[in-house]
Amino acid sequence: MPATQPAYAAPPSGAPPFASPANVPEPSERLNWRRADIEQRFGFAGARYTDTNYHFTLLVALVLSALILAACFYLPSLLPGGSEKQKTVLAITNKFTERGPTPYPIVFLSVWGLVILALKKRKLVFQKKTLSIATVPTTPDFTLTPATAPSVIARLENLVDDCRHFILFNRIHVALSNLRNLGQVSDVTSILRSQASADEDQVSSSYTLVNGFVWAVPVLGFLGTVLGLAESMGEFGATIQANGDMVKIRAALEKVIGGLSTAFDTTLLGLVGTLLLQLRATVLRRDEMRFLDDCNEYCQVNVVSKLRLQNQTQP
Repeated sequence: MPATQPAYAAPPSGAPPFASPANVPEPSERLNWRRADIEQRFGFAGARYTDTNYHFTLLVALVLSALILAACFYLPSLLPGGSEKQKTVLAITNKFTERGPTPYPIVFLSVWGLVILALKKRKLVFQKKTLSIATVPTTPDFTLTPATAPSVIARLENLVDDCRHFILFNRIHVALSNLRNLGQVSDVTSILRSQASADEDQVSSSYTLVNGFVWAVPVLGFLGTVLGLAESMGEFGATIQANGDMVKIRAALEKVIGGLSTAFDTTLLGLVGTLLLQLRATVLRRDEMRFLDDCNEYCQVNVVSKLRLQNQTQP
């Protein structure tokens, strides 16, 4: 290695396993995936990258859904009887509590999906921290070779608790770990491209459950519509058979209106839940795709452009 080329210094005895080279600033703190992952804090297995643990999100969704529905049942009773505020709250909460069984799964699936997306957002923010960390010297004369790659790998392993849990660092780690077996820069590029494709598939698969909810929530809303209309038609028959008895006609019409309310309100809840899930998922998916693009650019600038393989064909 030329004398002017910045080198990774071997750590002195008793020092940390890696000493930072010149021109490579140290991050303010070591990224610890096990400590930062909220799922592991509660004793659940952390999912890969920005994916989420099924059981953890299910438990959180159950708790939040129960709290929301409990508030719908008991909040009106806490307000002054007959007040405008109570009437407004009742008009809203009745859509959840007086419209048959379908609002409950709609609320649960909508909340579950939003919990997954909120947790994914938190994980994405954590993954983005790797983009601001320099992994190789920034001077133009530094080159990545089979001789210098082990020190870069050592730095990666010192920056985080486990490279496998970080999209960017895992990609670089895989490529550099195979550097000795590669003959051309294009071979390294192929590995990075293959890993990038696998990362995209991983991110896409993490939306599978949410995509299912986006389909299921409006179906539940339409199911409530069918049940409400069926109830209305049945009560409408009772209205026709009232034979001029205004008391019976009025009571039957109230039930008809109740069935129509169930039909329209469950549709409304289903569409609102779907809209919230779809919009949030679309925005988050865009952010994740941009992050993956940033990872590709990072690898191109900091890895591929610095590669110089010994048996690389010279122009």
